Amino acid sequence: MRRSTLTIAAAAFCQAGCLGGAWAEAGSAAPPPVTLAIAGFDYADTSGEMNDQRAAHEARLQDFAKALQGSLAASGKYRIVPISCGPVPCEARTDPFDLQKAARAAGIKLVAVGGVHKVSTLVQMGKFQIVDEDGGRIVFDRLLTFRGDNDLAWRRAEEFLARAILEASPGYGAVAGAPPRVNVAIFDFELEDFSAAASLIAMSSGDIEQLKRATDEVRSLIAQSPGYSVADISSADAAPVKAHELRNCDGCDAAIALSLGADRSLVGFVTRLSQTEYTVAFKLRDARTGALIAIEQTDLRMGANHSWNRGAAWLIENRLLETGSRR
Repeated sequence: MRRSTLTIAAAAFCQAGCLGGAWAEAGSAAPPPVTLAIAGFDYADTSGEMNDQRAAHEARLQDFAKALQGSLAASGKYRIVPISCGPVPCEARTDPFDLQKAARAAGIKLVAVGGVHKVSTLVQMGKFQIVDEDGGRIVFDRLLTFRGDNDLAWRRAEEFLARAILEASPGYGAVAGAPPRVNVAIFDFELEDFSAAASLIAMSSGDIEQLKRATDEVRSLIAQSPGYSVADISSADAAPVKAHELRNCDGCDAAIALSLGADRSLVGFVTRLSQTEYTVAFKLRDARTGALIAIEQTDLRMGANHSWNRGAAWLIENRLLETGSRR
């Protein structure tokens, strides 16, 4: 959990009338409500208390979610809709790409995820986010704390969260005609191994896991950046994709990205020079023309494979997003 901690017990709650806005002016037509789904919230208890309170916590968490739905719907800004991931309801722990796919299939713009963590007998923490599934980015992120584990404490927590969401109004009243986000097909990171052991030792399960971490890190960073959205590549079944050889296919990734409805293709790869030396690079292409827009690489870095995701994150933050260009 990150960002500022808000203590509900110390917060001064304003009355319903304080939630004014530009759309409340006389004669102004309010924009239509935004579709929003609430995935099942998680609960964790590390307080160490002897009594088993799981049933009570599950009931309060369900009541919390229902009350939040009611508060948001009553504002007129949001239309609450259910969301299912296959035969089961979506949950906070559902893979983000599965959640995005389910939301887009159901025409849902926003999905709220989060959970509550009981830290001690008197202190609980809540982490809540709202994701714009059209753009694939987080538009609301709030960490809060509240004291007590009774109906009153939970009700005040819900009231505070609902008020924070309504004041921020993510996705509501968006300016018409805003430039569309650039949709990027981010393919799985690949390994180019020039180390002395490469010809003797096959790529390990650890290498595969660390490449996945690097890929997930890059997708998350780009998805959260204004101006970009992340394409669903799960249906890509071309041979270079399966063989993880896109870096050597002379730009074939662009056509694959275009078939997925993306504007850009991004192929990232780690070049391992020794077991503790590596570089990270990416190639960005225009999906329609195949033209190479950018090719960037880190300096030589030190560290085992568990450092690859940090190198990938640095490269995206400093060579793609930091430029302020949507390329």
